[in-house]
Amino acid sequence: MGQTIEIKKVTPVGRVLVVDTDRSLTGQDGESFTGSQTAGQVDTFPARLAVRLFEADSEVDYVHVMSNTVSIRRRTDWDEASMTASSEVVAEFFRVYTD
Repeated sequence: MGQTIEIKKVTPVGRVLVVDTDRSLTGQDGESFTGSQTAGQVDTFPARLAVRLFEADSEVDYVHVMSNTVSIRRRTDWDEASMTASSEVVAEFFRVYTD
């Protein structure tokens, strides 16, 4: 149930990973989160996504969601495994269950 979000492009820029998707997650105003406590206090789709990203990778310390772009910052540099894991969290965000 639910539909997978298609990831169009994943671009690491230093400690920030920019994930471009085929689906708008916010309106024109973006939402930023600096920790799971902050995100957990707000009940919006971007806040829920931020919580999942914080839970999936303990090195993530900042998430910004604007329109169809998710920017994720880590305390340490990105490697292939961490980029894949964060991209999968975004891709499966609207999935209620997986196959």
